[in-house]
Amino acid sequence: MYYMGLFLVIPLVMVIGYLITDQYKSWNSDKQSVKTSLLHATREVQAEGKTMKSTASIAAIGDILLHNTVYNDAKSGSGYNFSPMFAPVKEMLAEPDFLIANQESTPGGSEIGLSSYPLFNSPKEIVKSLQDTGVDAVTTANNHSLDQGEKGLLSAIDYYEEISMPYVGAFKSPEDKKRIRTFNMNGIKFALLSYTYGTNGIPVPEGKDYLVNLLDEQKMVAEIKKARTMDVDLVVMSLHWGNEYQRFPTEEQQRLAKVLTDNGADIIFGHHPHVLQPIQTYKTSDGRDAVVIYSLGNFLSGQKDDFKDIGGMAEIQVEKQQSPAGTLINYPLIEFHPTFVAENNYNNYRIYPLDFAQKNGFITYSKEEMVSHMMNGVEQ
Repeated sequence: MYYMGLFLVIPLVMVIGYLITDQYKSWNSDKQSVKTSLLHATREVQAEGKTMKSTASIAAIGDILLHNTVYNDAKSGSGYNFSPMFAPVKEMLAEPDFLIANQESTPGGSEIGLSSYPLFNSPKEIVKSLQDTGVDAVTTANNHSLDQGEKGLLSAIDYYEEISMPYVGAFKSPEDKKRIRTFNMNGIKFALLSYTYGTNGIPVPEGKDYLVNLLDEQKMVAEIKKARTMDVDLVVMSLHWGNEYQRFPTEEQQRLAKVLTDNGADIIFGHHPHVLQPIQTYKTSDGRDAVVIYSLGNFLSGQKDDFKDIGGMAEIQVEKQQSPAGTLINYPLIEFHPTFVAENNYNNYRIYPLDFAQKNGFITYSKEEMVSHMMNGVEQ
């Protein structure tokens, strides 16, 4: 009887145990599935609305054009020291994330003979002083690029490379020219291009068109589009254009600016007039925002009076917004910081913020006047 009971109970316990175990496995599987589904759903919801922002300030200063009065004042022992000239604006120049200077007089160096207008050749030390005061790259396509021929240009490039100063606009070889310069600041990547209207009648050596980038609408548009294939957020250009000493852009400058921005250029820094020309913003044909500074004037030169000793730094804050819908670039802030080149009988050259220069009697024009000229000088 006892054994009969065990015989009946044991199978019953095994069946009950199996059912309980099977039910637990099923319940636990459903629980894990619900938990995983909830996790996936949460992740998907979070990713769908996620927007990332990054900002960087890109700035440029005008012509570095060293007349003999300027480099003679910088003479120091066996070399040249330009750093004291930049000292009053060094703090200002250190502010942007990326700063570009237009190196107009080719720094071929003392070894090939320094010279002033009309065929410039500058001490190489100017480039080191620019680097030490915050300049991150120099543009080199201008009407003085070939003042000392291929020899002077290559001597300057040797020094740029020696001190790791990025340069663009004049090149040492076809391969050098083909290499589009790109930079990444705070996750914002941009290409930098540079062109000039000409070289003061000095012919580019036959078969060496790579030496200097000349303004050519079709070639510029092609290079902009090539840069756009390099996963950049924007294309920045330096253009040597316009009429000397004219304070407003020509119709041709405005036409070309519209063509280039419609074809992919985002920011244009202009040079050559030796005086300030205003800033204009564009809405491009494909809906982008673009900024054109027609001329940044002289930042350091031996020219004076009639606005030729007033320059400055244009600073553009770039904001990049990334979302599942795509990438949007805008410019929350565009500023202009005017400067003045002071000297005393062609000695003691110094670059001062314009408000300091005006308050100390160096010049009568105010910061407000120059900022207004730059920000409100042309119809937007």
